[in-house]
Amino acid sequence: MVKYQDATLDRTFAALADPTRRALLAQLETDKTLSVSELAAPFQMSLPAILKHLNVLSDAGLITRKKTGRTVTCRLTAEPMEHAMDWLNHYQRFWTEKLDQLAAFVEEDPCPPKQQPSQPSQASPSNVISMPRRKRSTPPGPTPKKS
Repeated sequence: MVKYQDATLDRTFAALADPTRRALLAQLETDKTLSVSELAAPFQMSLPAILKHLNVLSDAGLITRKKTGRTVTCRLTAEPMEHAMDWLNHYQRFWTEKLDQLAAFVEEDPCPPKQQPSQPSQASPSNVISMPRRKRSTPPGPTPKKS
């Protein structure tokens, strides 16, 4: 059964919502361990801004940090992503099944499509009867002058 309230899943998707954080994770995917300065190098933002992004990733459990002397290195952690993939796969199976049912219904529909008339009429059908305009009893008089 799928849980609707899952803080770990919420943090994972919130962390993945930002393109900068996804780019940081992509860097860690190719290079298993990188220092914070190596991670920050491709970005045109301050080191404190990068650290805030890394804090979000760390809080979500997507990365682990290790400090050796003055150097902080980061490593990708797979567990939260596996949990998110399980959740996504559940809904992928659900929607695939529903779309397959819809396709089967559409393919088996016995109702033929509505045929268009051979010659379309010029006016739209209406049940309102048009009445002729009444003639004015007298022609319009002169307009009064304003002083």
